[in-house]
Formats: sequence, structure tokens, C-alpha cells
Amino acid sequence: MARRNTSEVNAGSMADIAFLLLIFFLVTTTIDKDKGIFRQLPPDKTENEGQVSMRNIMVVNINSDGELLVNQELLPVSELAQQAIDFIDNGGIIEESSDLFCDYCEGVRDATSSDHPKKAVIAITSNRDTKYGDYIAVQNIITSAYNTLRDRTSQQLYGWDFTEIQAQVKAGSYDGNLEKVKSQLNRIKDMYPMIITETETKQRI
Repeated sequence: MARRNTSEVNAGSMADIAFLLLIFFLVTTTIDKDKGIFRQLPPDKTENEGQVSMRNIMVVNINSDGELLVNQELLPVSELAQQAIDFIDNGGIIEESSDLFCDYCEGVRDATSSDHPKKAVIAITSNRDTKYGDYIAVQNIITSAYNTLRDRTSQQLYGWDFTEIQAQVKAGSYDGNLEKVKSQLNRIKDMYPMIITETETKQRI
């Protein structure tokens, strides 16, 4: 009986096929994008600007129980928004000749608090045990404080709420002069820039 020849598999060809399949799956696989909080960070400081004075920093610590320490003092969550507004809108520089004098601020001009909204930094600090819901709640409160000040100023200057018009512009439903209103929105944001830093510590607060 004739012996049937056994066909040999070309190992080199199999390796090529496996490599091509690997490339195919790498190219076609969809990678999910991480979702997070969108935050416009302040621009990098130049060497000439110097260090930030501590009176221009409001430190908000969130512990694992959701309690807040604001500048090392326990503060109820319900009072955070007003505390942030008072800090941002303080306008501590009283000399009208100063470049940092804020003529639109309505704060008490406390010399121990922020000089100007453009100098006011809110530093949010949490630890690994901080609950995500508590962290988001603080973020929302701080954002609402900025929006309160922006709404007040836009009402005084233009007769409309910043948050309402900005939402219309983003949704594409604004039916007025788009270029003009965008310029006005940018002016309000420049008057009250949202300057927030976020850090996580390894130690329990």
C-alpha cells in the first residue's frame, strides 16, 4: 500500500497570519475613553509672577466622612457656596490706583482674604477614602458659586443670566448676535475666572 505523504505546515506562514490577525484586532478594537470632570485650568505662571499669597488660596479639604475643612476650620456643606462667593468676590485691594483694585467686586474687602477674583484660587483636597459623591457635590457647589457671581455681573451689564445664555449658545439655540454674545460671555468669564486646583493626599484628613 502506498504511503500517503503528510503535508507539512509552514511555520513561517502561520506566524505571519497570527501577526496580521493581531494587527487587525488592535486596529479595529474600540477603546473606551475615560470620563472625568472637564475643568479649564489656569494658565501656567511665569517666573515674573512670583508665588501665590496664602490669602489668595481657599483650601477645601474633604475627608472620608464627607466633612469639610475650609482653611483648617470645620464648615457645614450648606455654607460652602456662600463662603466661596465671599472669598472670590472679596476684592481685598482697597487702593483704587492699584492694578489689582476690583471695581466690580461687592465683597467686604477683607485684607486677609483674596485680592481679586483673578487671583483667588480654590484648592480642593481629598484623600483615597473620600467618597466620589462627596467630591462631586463639592465640585458642583464651587461651580454654582462662580455661576452666581457671573449671573449677577451679566445681569448688571447686559440684563441676562450668564448661565442661561451660555447654555443656549452651547446648545446652538441662541437666536441673537452670536459673535457679540460670545464676546460678552468671555468678558464675564474673564472677570470671574474659574481657578480651581485639585489634589489627592495619601493621608486621611
